[in-house]
Amino acid sequence: MKKIYLYFVLVILICFLIPIIFTDVNMDKKNSNTENDIVQNEVTKSTYNYKDYNTIKLLHKDTSKVEEIKLDEYLYGVVSAEMPASFEEEALKAQAVVARTYTIYKIIHNKGKHGDKDADICDDSTCCQAWISKDDRLNKWKDEEREENWNKIVNAVNNTQGKIILYNGEPINAFFHSNSGGTTEAPLDVWGGSGYPYLQAVETSGEDAYSQYASSKTVSKKEFEEIIKKEHSDFKIDFSQKDCMKIEEYTDGNRVKKIKIGNLEFSGVEVRSLFGLRSANFKITIESDNIKFEVTGYGHGVGMSQTGADSLAKQGYNYEDIIKHFYTGVEIKDM
Repeated sequence: MKKIYLYFVLVILICFLIPIIFTDVNMDKKNSNTENDIVQNEVTKSTYNYKDYNTIKLLHKDTSKVEEIKLDEYLYGVVSAEMPASFEEEALKAQAVVARTYTIYKIIHNKGKHGDKDADICDDSTCCQAWISKDDRLNKWKDEEREENWNKIVNAVNNTQGKIILYNGEPINAFFHSNSGGTTEAPLDVWGGSGYPYLQAVETSGEDAYSQYASSKTVSKKEFEEIIKKEHSDFKIDFSQKDCMKIEEYTDGNRVKKIKIGNLEFSGVEVRSLFGLRSANFKITIESDNIKFEVTGYGHGVGMSQTGADSLAKQGYNYEDIIKHFYTGVEIKDM
């Protein structure tokens, strides 16, 4: 009788304990999954010690004020200003490393560039590189994409902490631009001088898929003459002559190097500047009373093409592959 009673009690206990055991296991799994979800949604923390470059001095051109800001925090603003958050993560990482390298190069080589302002770099893209504050950047995005976009930018910077591009052990002058039109440019053909050995003309597929690839501009013949005469008072042109405008030489990057217009010879870079063209890769034609420019690419064409980086990322390139595609003979190392 005692044995039967003991068996009966044991069975009741087992029936009572089984649900508890499985509930605990499921709760552990649930908690584990929740923790994993939290980890996946978290932003990678920035912990790198930049030593001499932990804090930089940023000049805000609009206010002429200088702000001291942590290097990677500054880069959040650069990457979010320079490259769309919709681009591939590896492209954003490449932009982060390029921007970090460009910043360090400027600090080392351009002291005193901003006159009496004690600044390392400024937020004017025509002088240094673009920058935008977090609040201003978030306000430009739709509500539903703000957090995701910002975290994507921050992770691109933080997941490449400390990484810069070196040539012969020195940080490179890491130029970049929007769209190369399929081929980048050597700096010699844009700014003259001796150039940099790591900045060569390279081809990149897929850039024609972006809106920055093609553009056009039309001006009247009268406006065309007036624009040139503002800079060259001795300019003359007879539009009835078949060869009144003739491209005489192209660069290695397929841009206009020399063009004869009327009685004067111009560089492609000067024509781009005069008429506000997106690049020096253009065709020029006469259409009745107008002059039409058909332009390929966007920017000076030197260094990394941003749309090219995104195109390569879509093809499976990682950020190091992308960087080494655009900058010849370089290494990527920690500072």
